[in-house]
Amino acid sequence: MTANAMLRQDRRNTNPVFNDRKLKLGTFGTNLDRGCAISTIDGVLEINWPNTLELARCSEEMEFEALVPIGRWHGFGSHTNFNGPGFECFSWASAIGASTKYSGIFATSHVPTIHPVMAAKQAATIDHVTNGRFALNIVTGWNRPEIEMFGSPLMEHDDRYNCAIEWLHILKQLWTRDEPFDFEGKFYNIKKGYLQPKPIQRPFPAVMNAGGSERGQHFAAKHCDMVYVVFGSHDFADCKAKVDAYRELARKEYGREIQIWSYAYVVQGETEKEARAYYDEYVNQKGDWDAAENLVNTMIANAKTLPKEVLAEMKKHFIAGWGGYPIIGTPEQVVDGLITMSKMGLDGTLLNWPRYVSDQRWFQKHVYPLVQQSGLR
Repeated sequence: MTANAMLRQDRRNTNPVFNDRKLKLGTFGTNLDRGCAISTIDGVLEINWPNTLELARCSEEMEFEALVPIGRWHGFGSHTNFNGPGFECFSWASAIGASTKYSGIFATSHVPTIHPVMAAKQAATIDHVTNGRFALNIVTGWNRPEIEMFGSPLMEHDDRYNCAIEWLHILKQLWTRDEPFDFEGKFYNIKKGYLQPKPIQRPFPAVMNAGGSERGQHFAAKHCDMVYVVFGSHDFADCKAKVDAYRELARKEYGREIQIWSYAYVVQGETEKEARAYYDEYVNQKGDWDAAENLVNTMIANAKTLPKEVLAEMKKHFIAGWGGYPIIGTPEQVVDGLITMSKMGLDGTLLNWPRYVSDQRWFQKHVYPLVQQSGLR
């Protein structure tokens, strides 16, 4: 047996996303300018290496299981150009992975922007850099201006998933097969596909997808290890029903067990009044509503046909934290919010804060000890 073969281990032994904590935690979007807050408030994340590394190390001190970047190639205009400046996900993951020892390190990859042979090689490299902590978040592509930057038209919805099936199949073949292989499909033609060394994780690194449409849900339930749900409603019963339905789809249709994650924005204060005032300042008073409109109109084809009140509420949540689940209040109320997300049936949730660096440190000092006491960790 070669030294490389001896390195390989069951991914449950090396990647903390497979641990048995009641609610796994992570961060979202720490590789991009302003993080997840579409706001002009002072102190939002300025993307540079010291800041993104500080957030990773703070997360690691709390043993967060997942650091998930957002794949972004240009911003959403207006005076903030929200998420315009930022770090590319694979190179970010490699550097953050080399600078940490515990957290699971993700890269987010748009399928149409990178060839599967290249993605497989980058992923395997990062898995070695992190000693088996890498995971891949797949995005099929919804942002037309970004896809067109690469000289390709945005594919029709179902074709995006057909392409992703081939793309992921090729990755898994490269990650697991020792002999070269050929593949001929509609989107890719591989001659004598080969990859060494293999990833450390057996059978291969975890794959995440946020399929929301019916087709997307079937893709994620059949082909991925982790799914990422976005809640259209914040009603507990609605959220729980969505989580339960996704899990049942994977079990009944495909005989698979999958992890289900979501994400939340945290607005905290010593008192609820203080937290609500903070929310009002960075969202209602200093939110970049034009950038939020550009984002919503790009993401949702029928956004302009939605009722005005629905559209306004949607934009508000995007400004507050990329449309995540709201957790607002005192340290105790923040913990209650996380307990609620666990009761929805989620395996984990990614978190973000408006003033990312200072707020995450405040969370670490004032909130996280209560999270531990609650039994979630």
